[in-house]
Amino acid sequence: MTTATTDAGVAHADDHHDDHGPAKGIGRWLYSTNHKDIGTMYLIFSLIMFFTGGLMAMIIRSELAVPGLQFVHPEFFNQMTTMHALIMVFGAVMPAFVGLANWMIPLMIGAPDMALPRMNNWSFWILPVAFSILLSTLFMPGGSPAGGWTMYPPLVLQTGDSFPFLIFSVHLMGLSSIMGAINVIVTIINMRAPDMTLLKMPMFVWTWLITAYLLIAVMPVLAGAVTMLLTDQFFGTSFFLAAGGGDPVMFQHIFWFFGHPEVYIMILPAFGVVSEIIPTFARKKLFGHDSMVYAASCIAFLSFIVWAHHMFTVGMPLTGQLFFMFATMLIAVPTGVKIFNWVATMWRGSMTFETPMLFSLAFVFLFTIGGFSGLMLAVQPADVQYHDTYFVVAHFHYVLVPGSVFAIQAAVYYWLPKWTGYMYNEALGKVHFWASAIFVNLTFFPMHFLGLASMPRRIPDYSTQYADFNFVASVGAIGFGLSQLLFVWVLLTCKKGEKATDRVWEGSHGLEWTVPSPAPYHTFETPPKSRIVNEAFD
Repeated sequence: MTTATTDAGVAHADDHHDDHGPAKGIGRWLYSTNHKDIGTMYLIFSLIMFFTGGLMAMIIRSELAVPGLQFVHPEFFNQMTTMHALIMVFGAVMPAFVGLANWMIPLMIGAPDMALPRMNNWSFWILPVAFSILLSTLFMPGGSPAGGWTMYPPLVLQTGDSFPFLIFSVHLMGLSSIMGAINVIVTIINMRAPDMTLLKMPMFVWTWLITAYLLIAVMPVLAGAVTMLLTDQFFGTSFFLAAGGGDPVMFQHIFWFFGHPEVYIMILPAFGVVSEIIPTFARKKLFGHDSMVYAASCIAFLSFIVWAHHMFTVGMPLTGQLFFMFATMLIAVPTGVKIFNWVATMWRGSMTFETPMLFSLAFVFLFTIGGFSGLMLAVQPADVQYHDTYFVVAHFHYVLVPGSVFAIQAAVYYWLPKWTGYMYNEALGKVHFWASAIFVNLTFFPMHFLGLASMPRRIPDYSTQYADFNFVASVGAIGFGLSQLLFVWVLLTCKKGEKATDRVWEGSHGLEWTVPSPAPYHTFETPPKSRIVNEAFD
């Protein structure tokens, strides 16, 4: 045990008496204000939503495996594409990153808990209510929303009885996100350990701080857009109805002003996770920590001024097309800085390839492919051809599945021994990785060719010219879905492994590795000493 570990043990008092521990029974989870419990609930909720959205993806890919209508009615197919996206974005990826933030940020900055613990509890429990409302629309007359996750009018206004429930559930999701973001900002700004300056903070903490500001900036924009949809439907306004003098394209502008920062809300914490894992298994300090902070800040700023690259086909003026094209290309610069720094960190490092590192390496490689296809979409004349084809589907899934989802799974494998006190089955973790990596490429890479051959997205049937690649993609999707059951098995059996040491990984640095494994229910009841903070980052 290192000196830092010993001193840290004193700092958060080894003898946690029963009255300071968790409550017993269901009350522990209903009323908990402990950041570890709430982080765990976020992660479990995210996993449930991941499989719920994944089941919908299986329905979509089963229908598209061969030409013709096989299993579902076209209207239900459109409901599945809409619900799959809403559940994966708002129910799986975002809550998973909030769960990681809840668990790890206080441990990484030496704080005893999140700054606003009761609001933390409230922000989580809003989510099951929101998604219960959203999923209940499947059983309403006319079915669930079928107008795409973008909710474009006038199509979404034809939804039927479930429309107000869709709007209400989106409002609740946004409310939860804003409360969580406020909590993250207040915690990081006010509760850091003594001597932990901003530029000493770990990259995961930095990326979450930037993400939290993005959430506060853009979630009210989405709330405004869907509220205007609601008033158009029920109160006689015409914000987006052309017959009443409104403009449906205005909704697209408002939605994508939210939607593009939302993409970075889902990827910036992933950058932070990978920036923690690669230095650990390369046994080197992160190359260019400060430049990574500035790059992440630049990406966040630029995300506000590129939204209309989603709208190159709506007939905007040439000046607007040129501006959004060049602004979009500019994002490649800070993103390139990040990728260069990750590669430079690995260069001549003493690398080992445990499961978290494998997922992180796949993230860097496959996210870069998603970035390159994004550059292709940024070129306005080319985008006119790619728009609303499977090329776009391939692009954003390469960013979000090997990007966000792989980073989340890397984080779970990386910190699971610290959470549970036991090492997971490393061999099974690697099988899970290789199955996921192979099947994710088998699923989404053929979609590039389908898109280049002009296959439209969101269609339940297609001509035979697209049959071969669709069959390959469907086989890959089912394989990827089944391989995630291995992940669940690893989680369920993790307590059968060896006891984890405090530091867990040989190359790990940071305050979270100075507390015992499993992390006590209460940590850092007194702030860690300056020397411990400095040693933890040497």
